[in-house]
Amino acid sequence: MDISVDRNVVEFKPGNAQETAAMELLWRVIVDCLRENKKLVPIGEYIPAKENLARFVIEGIPGGKTQWSDLKATADNTYYCSVCNKYMNVKQGSEIPKCCGRDMETMD
Repeated sequence: MDISVDRNVVEFKPGNAQETAAMELLWRVIVDCLRENKKLVPIGEYIPAKENLARFVIEGIPGGKTQWSDLKATADNTYYCSVCNKYMNVKQGSEIPKCCGRDMETMD
């Protein structure tokens, strides 16, 4: 996929049939001709040397179910994901939530 940036305009040009199908699906999810279009919002970080992957969340589309760890919270605390910056309040004795494939961390 070719990506070009010209000031505030970004163009994505699929390079094969699979990328074209993925772009068409993304377009149908984001563009709503009758109401408001949705926005792509970056989450986490993009450091190619660390991981060559950029993540975005689509605003207005509900996420999946929260997954929970086997670990229990030792006190009432706020837990956060250092990858996407999501946070959740957790009561003492409750399971610790998972996010982005790992247990969330307490905010100090």
